[in-house]
Amino acid sequence: MSLVGTAKCVVIKTADSTYFGKVAHTISNAKPKSAFQSGIENISKLLIRFMLVLIPIVFILNVTKHSTVTAFTFAVAIAICITPLLLPVILSSSLSKGAIRMSKKKTIVKKLDSIQSFGAINILCTDKTGTLTEDKIVLEKYLDIHGQEDLRVLKHAFLNSYFQTGLKGNIDEAVVARSLQNGMDKYINQYKLVDEIPFDFSRRRLSVIVTDGTKKQLITKGAVEEILNICTMVDYQGNISPITKQIKDNIKQISKNLNKDGLRVIAVCQKNDISDISSFSVDDEKNMVLLGFIGFLDPPKESAKSAIEKLNTAGVRVIVLTGDNLEVTKCICKKVGINSDKIIEGKQIEKISDSGVLRLLKKCNIFVKLSPIQKARIVRLLHESNNIVGYMGDGINDAPSLINSDVGISVDTAVDIAKESADIILLKKDLHVLLDGVTER
Repeated sequence: MSLVGTAKCVVIKTADSTYFGKVAHTISNAKPKSAFQSGIENISKLLIRFMLVLIPIVFILNVTKHSTVTAFTFAVAIAICITPLLLPVILSSSLSKGAIRMSKKKTIVKKLDSIQSFGAINILCTDKTGTLTEDKIVLEKYLDIHGQEDLRVLKHAFLNSYFQTGLKGNIDEAVVARSLQNGMDKYINQYKLVDEIPFDFSRRRLSVIVTDGTKKQLITKGAVEEILNICTMVDYQGNISPITKQIKDNIKQISKNLNKDGLRVIAVCQKNDISDISSFSVDDEKNMVLLGFIGFLDPPKESAKSAIEKLNTAGVRVIVLTGDNLEVTKCICKKVGINSDKIIEGKQIEKISDSGVLRLLKKCNIFVKLSPIQKARIVRLLHESNNIVGYMGDGINDAPSLINSDVGISVDTAVDIAKESADIILLKKDLHVLLDGVTER
């Protein structure tokens, strides 16, 4: 499909002021020095100081017995003897041997000087999806506002996921797969894409505008709270009525119950009275009609619990940093043995100082609804508190955290920017592989 036309745009932010610019700025920053690099630097400085002190002492002691030239030459020779000329060779050969041994455990070392830090990790920050879970998201439920199965909800979710032109994630793929199983491929030719409002981490929703030739529809899916904020009506079995506090509370309770069962819940809404709108923006995401929910199941890995227990025994504390909501994360973390008594949301740390975040980090292992910049901030603060921090991630948004950690860990199936930012590449996304690499050092 080819579209030809003109448009007028209003630029409200540019360069570093944009969200993309802020993320790019964190990636362009130099990686902080690891404990290993600091140690080598300190040894080098110590040797230089020792040489500066020793040369004049040796020269003074010998100049009275020998000529000035001979005394100076001897002092310089002593200084050269003190210098460990083969230190770089010894370090490189030792680290290379370690890298070869680690490769046999499905751990590929990109940067040799990260080996020592990898083995000395005392805090591992990781996302939930794919590390603690199977990363095989399946659409389990499509429900109306009263929690009853409704194919209309699935249909609108399908139109949103199929026609959006951005990078399709696991959720979109799961929606499309389940919809095709229910014979919704007929809508592919029946509808056409008019426009879209892409997803971003502040809105936490994505909209598409589609038409079947007779009417245009704005269909939006996203996090339940964010969708509720833009809805003024509800649709139940074709009947549209105003949304009330009682209806909102009931919707939140249904979503919460699904979350407690380990399902990720996304709300779906629409807007039909848009025939007179020619140019769409975020401002059009208002006065929407709520249709219902779609629920996804991503079960925890069977190996995750034993791996976390072994990491804790080895002195590695596991901290979960995720963009998912509280209830789903709490359910998964309980199953894999991570203390979930206290969970912090991203909005709670947005306006507090670094010292306040550090106090929270001392007693909390789970942080939810985080933006990429918030994740990177937590990793940076842990590093600055004299911890050796490993961060495991495989997405575009993980790049800032990979840069801010002592050891960035990714997998061979990760996106290019994540692999480029990482120091260690795992050939399998499993904490047992990471544990083998840590203990193999």
